[in-house]
Amino acid sequence: MACPPTGHKPHKDLVLLSAMEQINFKHIRNSRMNLPSVACPPTGHKPHKGLVLLSAMEQINFKHIRNSRMNLQEVYFWTNTIKDWKNLLKKDYYKQIIIEQLQWLKERNKISIYGFVIMPNHLHFLWEMKEMNGKEMPHASFNKWTSSNFLKELRANHQNLLPFFEEKTTERNHRFWQRDPLAVLMDSRDKIEQKLDYIHLNPLQEKWNLTHSPEEYYWSSAKFYLTGEDEFNILTHYMDRF
Repeated sequence: MACPPTGHKPHKDLVLLSAMEQINFKHIRNSRMNLPSVACPPTGHKPHKGLVLLSAMEQINFKHIRNSRMNLQEVYFWTNTIKDWKNLLKKDYYKQIIIEQLQWLKERNKISIYGFVIMPNHLHFLWEMKEMNGKEMPHASFNKWTSSNFLKELRANHQNLLPFFEEKTTERNHRFWQRDPLAVLMDSRDKIEQKLDYIHLNPLQEKWNLTHSPEEYYWSSAKFYLTGEDEFNILTHYMDRF
């Protein structure tokens, strides 16, 4: 990719990456896209030695690799959000669809779940992909299966809500989960304990005010960590892993 001449404005779709981001991006930039890394100066400023310029297409691919990728046999804090932050998960029926898919994956040893909370428009998991589910990662199967069942329920009982989730592409006509769920690697007990606290306190946030104490909220792992009771039969204690 050619750099803009000094003194000219860079194309509006170009962004700068720091040295650390370049390291994370190197694989997708050089191996998948076969593009060289070229240092380019910001307009009107001396170029920082650690910055490179990315096109809009590269930004999309970098965002995916930075936010969404998970590896097998590693634990992640994972946030998945309903399209446009709609409160689709407010009704327990939709939460149960999520639980049933987690049970299916857990029973087949595709995942381990160390903590979770299901909120009205998003969810947080602490989980590990154990092995591929056929040709795809378990989290991809999770999104596909839950989306299929959300669609089935809306078509049967709430057709007025379908337009909120329409997305006409070559792959689908509807989207329920937003693109690029956030995946953050958990590589220590301290990190996973911090995220567990965050997960379990989510329902108590002033914005939601769904319960008076973490363990009273049915759709989370808080009660499991207080009493050892796993009503959904999906959880593994994090101390068994760390």
